Amino acid sequence: MPKLTINGHEIDVAQGTSVLQACEQLGIEVPRFCYHDKLSVPANCRMCLVEVEKTPKPVASCALPCGDGMVVHTDSVVVKNARENVMEMLLINHPLDCPICDQGGECDLQDQAMAYGRDSSRYNEAKRAVKDKELGPLVSTVMTRCIHCTRCVRFVDEICGTPELGGIYRGESMEIGTYVNHALTSEMSGNLIDICPVGALTNKPASFTARSWEFQKTESIDVFDAIGANIRIDTRGNEVMRVLPRLNEDVNEEWINDKTRFAIDGLKRQRLDQPYVRRNGKLQPASWNEAFAVIADKIRTVKHEKIAALAGDMVDCESMFALKMLFKGLGSTTIDCRQDGSDYDISTRASYVMNSGIAGIEEADAILLIGTNPRHEGTLVNARIRKRWLRGGCRVGLIGAPVDLGYPHKFIGNTPSSLADIASGKHEFAAILKNAKKPMFILGAGALARADGAALHHAVRELAEQFNAVRDDWNGFNILQLAASRVGGLDIGFTPSNGGAGTAQILSGTMDVVWLLGADEIDTKKLGNAFVVYQGHHGDAGAHRADVILPGAAYTEKSGIYVNTEGRPQMALQAAFPPGEAREDWKIIRAFSEQCGDALPFDNLHQLRVVMVGHAPHLANIGMATKAKWSAFGKTGKIASQPFAPVVANFYMTDAISRASVTMAKCTEEIRPYQLPEAAE
Repeated sequence: MPKLTINGHEIDVAQGTSVLQACEQLGIEVPRFCYHDKLSVPANCRMCLVEVEKTPKPVASCALPCGDGMVVHTDSVVVKNARENVMEMLLINHPLDCPICDQGGECDLQDQAMAYGRDSSRYNEAKRAVKDKELGPLVSTVMTRCIHCTRCVRFVDEICGTPELGGIYRGESMEIGTYVNHALTSEMSGNLIDICPVGALTNKPASFTARSWEFQKTESIDVFDAIGANIRIDTRGNEVMRVLPRLNEDVNEEWINDKTRFAIDGLKRQRLDQPYVRRNGKLQPASWNEAFAVIADKIRTVKHEKIAALAGDMVDCESMFALKMLFKGLGSTTIDCRQDGSDYDISTRASYVMNSGIAGIEEADAILLIGTNPRHEGTLVNARIRKRWLRGGCRVGLIGAPVDLGYPHKFIGNTPSSLADIASGKHEFAAILKNAKKPMFILGAGALARADGAALHHAVRELAEQFNAVRDDWNGFNILQLAASRVGGLDIGFTPSNGGAGTAQILSGTMDVVWLLGADEIDTKKLGNAFVVYQGHHGDAGAHRADVILPGAAYTEKSGIYVNTEGRPQMALQAAFPPGEAREDWKIIRAFSEQCGDALPFDNLHQLRVVMVGHAPHLANIGMATKAKWSAFGKTGKIASQPFAPVVANFYMTDAISRASVTMAKCTEEIRPYQLPEAAE
């Protein structure tokens, strides 16, 4: 381990550590623009210059490996003058538009100009102006502000796998842009706004709407997919203004996808803000008591086995648990949280979670994707796979619909017969899995939601065991869930039991009363003549079919626990208040239970969580992914020969919020056409 001295402090660092990283370990601030922890090192901004004894001139600390006996100075006169000169050069062409720049208040260039720059410039010539680039409906550009740090170029190439940005022309004429004008096609392009150290790339939908210091900041969890990305919700008054990522190396690192960031304008549109009751064929406004009375009167007239409940994809654990307790009191066990109809063995927790964890992808040396498109079903999982592929020594295979994943992969086939070819060793990828030290299998909704999903589930489990992917020191059997509520719902038992029916039977038209808890991704025509109670926050498919509407709270308007696809419980906090008469879902269910004459045994959220944790103790371990005990699961069955079909037809519109979003509609029109071609080895 090299030992060096920085500003008089000795430090031992790991081999390959840069001087900049060593400075950070000592708590010494070194300014930088081009350097980013998650990107390659270009050393082209020169802001991180330091003085190293016995070297003729200052050197870029981000690209200089630590050497034994090295003596470094970060605060000498030489370094101070070098930084002032670099900052003066960077500001030569920069426009003086800080008062109107959306980056104002959180701009690295502003901060470092104040801390390390001069109070004047010696440059008197005319400034250069650069034409703004059109990058689509999400990212706004003011390219005259660009300092050519190339963070954006490296991000779309290395993290996204869509190398659409680059430097054109040379010298003073250099510009950053797309070579052919078109919208950025990555589902993670919004992260460019965060990594840009100046105001060259900003949030287009939020342009000129607010300043950063006006926001109330709330830490929460993303619910648009099952990854559970850690986010920060910024509100002004009661309006959600923006969503930013929070650092969590085990889950999302420091990225979020574009739907998480930009679909928030859907929270303002088509909202349900008061109860409705259908009278004479039309939904009419009603009071809470009137709505509850209508539901209670209807339930009293039907048999308990004809009452059912379906939970949607964005529901928190507390609300599902409260509804489960309500239905238990009503005598019904016909409840389900799998509105896609997937029906496979969930007798052990290891059968429905990502056992290796999201961060565990970085340890795998062979990955087989089955019935999934992680680019659309779990964008941040796909980014992890690309990160692992970039490091080398990992091969990726795909059994499913051919898609462009953003990295080279072996397309094995589009039908389940490819599993048999690998099991028998006929396909070349079998040798790759056999020789791998840590093979990984990722099974997606495209397989599990099929009629033969249970048989496929069992077949992949046997395949994982056959190729030694499940052992004491490694578990490479992974389920990539599609819904934020799915693992939590399965954990608390929001599934049929004791003779209860699942989603397929609920949608068979045989039920008399169906309670839809935020369930919109179903064919409501299959509910038949059932009396439908819709509890949700948007006037989407479920509300259109409802006989009674109970307005609930969106994910930004309530506190709740969500369990991500790796089985990690995480806490979302309330950032705003529900509109009008809308209330948090668990409160609605608790209030209705009084109408039924059997009030649920809790009066506040804390009491509800105490009861819920008693049923599922691991939910108390917020932020921790409890390892699931492995045991045999699944049962053999006939596997159909039909090809796998994509389960996400349009990444930008998968739920009630994103379907109400104007920004997501623009993405569907401008970006989605570019995302259709396939790419494989």
